[in-house]
Amino acid sequence: MSIKEIAAAYRQSTEAFEKLVAGIPSDQLDTKHPEGWSARQVIHHMSDSEAQSYARIRRLIAEPEGTSIQGYDENAWGDSAVLGYATLPIDFSVKVFSAVRASSLIMIERLTDADLSKSGLHSESGPFSIEKWCRAYTAHPLDHIGQIEKALRGEN
Repeated sequence: MSIKEIAAAYRQSTEAFEKLVAGIPSDQLDTKHPEGWSARQVIHHMSDSEAQSYARIRRLIAEPEGTSIQGYDENAWGDSAVLGYATLPIDFSVKVFSAVRASSLIMIERLTDADLSKSGLHSESGPFSIEKWCRAYTAHPLDHIGQIEKALRGEN
């Protein structure tokens, strides 16, 4: 894929997630299926994940080849009472998601095709290129759209 195609796909996945979240009735935010998170929890996760992605793409762009990309335990974050995934309002998390995605899109649009191969070393998954970052964070909102839709329908 070219940078233009990557940027378009990234923008589309952002818009799809934002559209879904905007349409969730407040009385359904805490509906979840037995093995998954509620819409509220997914939205808070997406905010935190995007904050991580924001730092990662900038490290990959600006720092020397092989820079360290730190993983994190998303389930521990989700279980943290202080982080409040199960209880806090979603307003700020939605704003963080949207702002970070908009800012990262600007970076993607400034990349060249040659930049896609530049990589770092992810603490959990090994080599992590800019192209891999683009694929992962384009797919991530789409994956969670499906999770939220299943939760709202009460499906496993």
